[in-house]
Amino acid sequence: MFGFKDLGLDPSQLTEAMRLACDWLIDTAQVKTEKLTIEEDSKHHQHKNWRGATRGEYSVARGKWDFFCPIWHTGQAVKALTLAHKILKDDRLLEAAKLGADFIVNESIRDKSDPDYGLILGYEDYGDGVNTSAIMECLDGLIHLSEATGKEELWDIVIDALNWIANKAYMGKGLLRDMYMPRERTFKVPSWAGSAGGRPLGDDGVFLRGYYKTGDERFRQIFFEVVNRLLQDEYPPGNWIRHPPCDPERGLIHPRHAYWWGYPMIMAYEETKDDKYLQCAIRSADWYAHAQRKDGGMFRGTFIDFNTNSFGHATSGIACATIMWIELTRILNDKRYVEPMGKALKYCMMMQFRNPRDQNLKGAILEKVLEPDGTDSSPYYIRDLGTIFFIQAAAKAIMSLSD
Repeated sequence: MFGFKDLGLDPSQLTEAMRLACDWLIDTAQVKTEKLTIEEDSKHHQHKNWRGATRGEYSVARGKWDFFCPIWHTGQAVKALTLAHKILKDDRLLEAAKLGADFIVNESIRDKSDPDYGLILGYEDYGDGVNTSAIMECLDGLIHLSEATGKEELWDIVIDALNWIANKAYMGKGLLRDMYMPRERTFKVPSWAGSAGGRPLGDDGVFLRGYYKTGDERFRQIFFEVVNRLLQDEYPPGNWIRHPPCDPERGLIHPRHAYWWGYPMIMAYEETKDDKYLQCAIRSADWYAHAQRKDGGMFRGTFIDFNTNSFGHATSGIACATIMWIELTRILNDKRYVEPMGKALKYCMMMQFRNPRDQNLKGAILEKVLEPDGTDSSPYYIRDLGTIFFIQAAAKAIMSLSD
């Protein structure tokens, strides 16, 4: 495989950076009260009990907290803390992960007489509208925590949510509806959905994981219909600009798109040993290698020709790329991605606040630098995703190291 020497990293520094990032998630970013206190909630998410949610957005210039889809962000934070616990062996991490899982469970409809039984209220773009992608992206955290703690009831939440998606959101032919309005019990077609009215969502391969848990062939069928649709719609190589949140008119590609839809190709390959899935995953990994800048980072505004904006970095994107590179290094048993992997991890560590004056920042990984607004206010903008995906990438890298 590969080792710290190949990455050009000091193992103690990477471990300490991960520990500091976990401290930020637990002590600063996690909500400890049922009601909001210091946070703005500009989208007016309809959550009743916020305890355990992850504060997602922090403007350094304004000194203000906000949220963007706390359900899936919290699910990924649960996954990050659970992975880090395997290395750090600090019980605080699992306790915080359990608190985050409780937030998600509390936002799951558990009344079996309710027509929306199993729905997780993953409000995102609109405070009263649930995104199917947000539900799917929170589930792997529950799976990881269940496997780490033996809390089988978390799997119940996952399976019930997958059944709701299969019954209500899945359109067939690899497409899923993406905005559900619980009050009206109906889907709306958001302006960004396009003429198809839905999009393929393979996020975290949760349908395949649900199949492994239950043996339900419908879950496996949906997973493969989605990944096969992704193979059909792939453009440019290793990415999917035709589907939102990419913008085909501007030629703009979302920085985590190739991760959400390229990573499940690895799972499809390991399930079938069909090389077409592996080659697609490699194309996604190569797309990230081309999008990576010389210093190891990448930009949210990355265009189809790999030109970029000058501002609006996306540390979470290059951390997600690292996760893909680690898995492909294991499968391919070569070192083609080791150099970009090392650059990416060093970049993430460079973006960490270790000695800030603003204690809301201590341990956080800076997600992006905003463009100037005509003032001398700080251009730093925190999104919890930079920290969350760095922890996941660092944990997976440490567990994969050969020396």
